[in-house]
Amino acid sequence: MLTFRSIFSTSKHHSRQAPSVFQRLHPSISVLSCKCSTSSKYSKERPEVPLLSADGHTSSSWTTYIIPAAVMGFVGLAAFVHYNDERRAVLKGQGNTCENIVKGPVIGGPFSLIDTEKRNVTEKDLRGNWTLLYFGYTSSPDVVPEQLQIMSKAIDILESRHKFKVLPIFVTIDPQRDNPSHLRAYLKEFDSRIIGLTGPVAAVRQMAQEYRVYFKKVEEEGNDYLIDTSHKMYLLSPNLEVLRCFGMEYNAEEVSQAILNVLQKTPQ
Repeated sequence: MLTFRSIFSTSKHHSRQAPSVFQRLHPSISVLSCKCSTSSKYSKERPEVPLLSADGHTSSSWTTYIIPAAVMGFVGLAAFVHYNDERRAVLKGQGNTCENIVKGPVIGGPFSLIDTEKRNVTEKDLRGNWTLLYFGYTSSPDVVPEQLQIMSKAIDILESRHKFKVLPIFVTIDPQRDNPSHLRAYLKEFDSRIIGLTGPVAAVRQMAQEYRVYFKKVEEEGNDYLIDTSHKMYLLSPNLEVLRCFGMEYNAEEVSQAILNVLQKTPQ
């Protein structure tokens, strides 16, 4: 046990230790070691214990461990993120294809828009028809024209090979530029059977929300802009149930075959 004499030393002893304390606090002076006094039973001095040098020489030993640990942590995080991405990635047709969508969140709802002849069109006008519904905009430089070609070819395949008629609907998400006359001229270049729908901004936005369609205006130079959107194509039953949705990875043959598969599973 430490003696009271060694712990509570005299004021003279403290006065001798004061300079060493000052040196320890002074930034330019390195303190090399310290000693602990013990009782006669432990009369031998303990080994000198090196203290942190004020000039920072011992800091290099910390970097020896910190830097590799940081690198390994970053590699581990990157591997974890990549693993999660692989888990989320699904092959075409294996993910949520909107089949049996009525068991989950409801997609679709009432709407009121106008066609290219300025006639009012609501969801009631689609009832009783198999409908292929697509949301896009006429100023799209590449994706929308490609999707409209796929839509046109898919309904051609269904009508010519299988005698099955589908009603193609194109809903613009850019009603500020896609007025009825402009929309009519645009769709005529692809397929005159495609019915174009537009209307007030609020009405278009409401329908897009009903069908869970994402879109966002992306400003370009000047007053021009593009629209970032999800580019989904929906198959609606005569009861207005969304039975299937198609992304941009599907071609016309695959779309038409998927629609036929739905028909075989659906009671007539």
